[in-house]
Amino acid sequence: MHSFGYRANALLTFAVTALAFICAIASFSDKFSNQNPSAEIQILNINRFKKQSRGNDEVSLTLDIAADLQSLFTWNTKQIFAFVAAEYETPKNSLNQVSLWDAIIPAKENAKFRIQVSNKYRFIDQGHNLRGKEFNLTLHWHVMPKTGKMFADKIVMSGYSLPDAYR
Repeated sequence: MHSFGYRANALLTFAVTALAFICAIASFSDKFSNQNPSAEIQILNINRFKKQSRGNDEVSLTLDIAADLQSLFTWNTKQIFAFVAAEYETPKNSLNQVSLWDAIIPAKENAKFRIQVSNKYRFIDQGHNLRGKEFNLTLHWHVMPKTGKMFADKIVMSGYSLPDAYR
């Protein structure tokens, strides 16, 4: 006969193995969900566009952000981290990204929204490269599951440009 310790070890090993297997299947099941998020971002106003005393360009925008991220929520989703970034090129860098707004979406009910907001974070270029610059606004999201691997994706919206002169 086996002692109590051997039996407890066997039971615990079986339980942990079964739990790991169930978590792996749960994580794998997210691959089959139909995800079709949508978003639209409009620039309502350029509040401020100036050159700082150190020579850097600074922009303040009022954005209208409409998004439907409800399809990203499954039974395994804990929360979604979403953020809007301005993306542009300069002679020095092929890709510059500046985060303008972010939010944590804790539930499916909060994943469909429309807000008008000034950029939460300062839109500053290290230099004076923003006058007349074309840029993209990109909605990025990171889905944080209850179990399994976190994944990220984005929607890129192009066709935005800044004025040729400071205001």
